[in-house]
Amino acid sequence: MLTKSNVAFILSIVLLALGCQKVPAGNVGVKVYLLGSNKGVDIEELSPGRYWIGINEELYLFPTFTQTYTWAYLGQEGPNEHIGFQTIEGLSVNADIGITYRIIPEKATEVFQKYRRGVEEITDLYLRNMVRDSLVKNASTMSVEAVYGAGKADLIAKVQGDIASQVKDLGIEIEKVYWIGEIRIPEIVRNAINNKIEATQIAQQRENEIAKAKAESDIQIAQARGIAESRLTQARADAEAVQMAAAAEAKAIELRGGAEAKAIDAKGKALRDNPALVELTQAERWNGALPTYTGGTIPFINVGK
Repeated sequence: MLTKSNVAFILSIVLLALGCQKVPAGNVGVKVYLLGSNKGVDIEELSPGRYWIGINEELYLFPTFTQTYTWAYLGQEGPNEHIGFQTIEGLSVNADIGITYRIIPEKATEVFQKYRRGVEEITDLYLRNMVRDSLVKNASTMSVEAVYGAGKADLIAKVQGDIASQVKDLGIEIEKVYWIGEIRIPEIVRNAINNKIEATQIAQQRENEIAKAKAESDIQIAQARGIAESRLTQARADAEAVQMAAAAEAKAIELRGGAEAKAIDAKGKALRDNPALVELTQAERWNGALPTYTGGTIPFINVGK
């Protein structure tokens, strides 16, 4: 039979069990006093372990590991959290956005004092609004072509920078803000952009083909010019060689003529200076035979002498 003391003991055990809460590993706890003079946030973070949480107290858990969350369009069934914004033309577009961040453990109390919410509410309300506001601000200066194409990466980088700077002193470290899938724009606009991109690519291909053909033509012209210049150089060399040979031949003829003239002059002078030299030469060449016929011919040798 249960006595009053036993019932009181059992009730105290049940209340103790109900009031004991756990801070799991990888989390930090923040205990909040709801009533009394101590109403507010306990200045001490609670490390992993079990703690007694009274009736007038509430425990908030903040994960210290990286959190990943996406705001996406899930279709008709929802819920849909995708984020919409406008381009400089006033065109409404929307996209699915992802974010990864973490709560700095030693600043969990500051995070709660700032937002008065747990990590899920902070993600769904404050961080999402920050991302949306930054997208609206930065995309409003960009064309839809830039947002949908080349400027897409730059836009999300600006958003990440904005959010990181807003929460860095509050105990939240933003690791990355990123696109999930394609940015959704009206189909007619997307088709127009795709057609323009395709036309640009075709034009670029044509330009490349023209540039290639011109390069090949320039190579052929250069090769022909090289061959022509080589032949011209060879012809000039041949002409110079012929001219040099002709000049050398003329010089040789001139030298031979001069030598022969000098020889004739020397021989003539010798004959003039030595009249008997002719007779001596004739005598040296005579074979001793006398002429066998007469007829008024004068012997070329004076036999008497």
